[in-house]
Amino acid sequence: MKCSKCNMDAVAHQPYSGAHLCRKHLIEDVERKVKKDIRQLQMVEKNDSIAVALSGGKDSVVLLYLLHKLFSKRPDITLFAVTIDEGISGYREHTIEIAQKVTDMLGIQLHVISMKGELGKSLDEVAAEERDKGACSFCGVFRKKLLNMTARKLGATKLAVGHNLDDEAQTAFLNVLRGDVGRMSRMHKKQQGLVYRIKPLRSVPEKEVALYAILQNLPVDFSECPYAHEAMRGEVRDIINSIEVKHPGTKYSILRGSDETARLLNIAQQDVTLSVCSVCGEPTAAEVCQSCRLLGQKQDMVDFVKG
Repeated sequence: MKCSKCNMDAVAHQPYSGAHLCRKHLIEDVERKVKKDIRQLQMVEKNDSIAVALSGGKDSVVLLYLLHKLFSKRPDITLFAVTIDEGISGYREHTIEIAQKVTDMLGIQLHVISMKGELGKSLDEVAAEERDKGACSFCGVFRKKLLNMTARKLGATKLAVGHNLDDEAQTAFLNVLRGDVGRMSRMHKKQQGLVYRIKPLRSVPEKEVALYAILQNLPVDFSECPYAHEAMRGEVRDIINSIEVKHPGTKYSILRGSDETARLLNIAQQDVTLSVCSVCGEPTAAEVCQSCRLLGQKQDMVDFVKG
C-alpha cells in the first residue's frame, strides 16, 4: 500500500482518517498533533521549567524526545526528567536503565525517586500486604504524589506526563462509570500546591506513539507492568478498543466530549481550594491526603513522612 500523501510505501493505516502514511508522513503527523495541542492548550509558556515523568516505557520516552526536539533550542525553557522507582522487582530495574540511557542520549538531567525511600514502603510490599485491594489502587496515588512533590521541590512550573489518546479516552470512560464529577471538572484546572500537569501526547493514538518510537529508533521498554492485569482500566481499554474497531474515531469523540464536559463543569462550579494534609503536608481537598490514608499513617508519623 502506498502513502496517501506521496508514492512511498506506507507503514501505517489510520482507520479514523482513512489515510495510509509512510515513515516520513507518520512522523510528521504525530508531531503535528503534539504541536497543535501544545499551542492551543498553552501547555508550554515562556520561562517554563518542565519536569517530565519518565518511566522508560514508549509513551514517556517519546514525550521526552519530542519535548527536547521542540524546545531544546529555547534558552528560556528547561527540561528535566523524573523517574519513580516503585520497587517492582524484575520490572522497574530495566526501565530505569532505559530512562538513564534516554536522558544521557539527550543530555537531560534525570532524578530517580524511590517510593520506599520516600513513603516507607515499596509497591511490592504494599501489594503483599493488601492483596484484596490490588497494587494498582495504590500505585497511581503514590506516583502522583511523588511526581508532584519532586517537581515542586525542583522548581518545575509544569509536569509533563505521557498520557496518549487511549489513556485519555479510558480515563474519561472510567470517570463516567464511577460517577466522578469532581475528576471530570479538574481535567484542565490549575490548583494551588499542585504543579500543573500537561499531556502533549493526548491526541496521539497509542499505536502511533509506539510506531513513532520504533521509527525513530528510540530505546524503549514495551513490557507491561506485572500488576497491570489487576486494574479496571484494562477492562475499559478492551471495551473502547472493540468499539473503535467498528466505529473508527470513537476515541477522539470521547476525548472531545470529556473536554467539553470539563469546560461546562468549570463554568458551573467554583474553584476548589486545597488545604494541606495534616500528615505529610502535601496539597489535598481533605484533612488527610489519599496517599496517607492508603498507607494508614497517623498524626504521630508526621516526622517520618516529612523526612
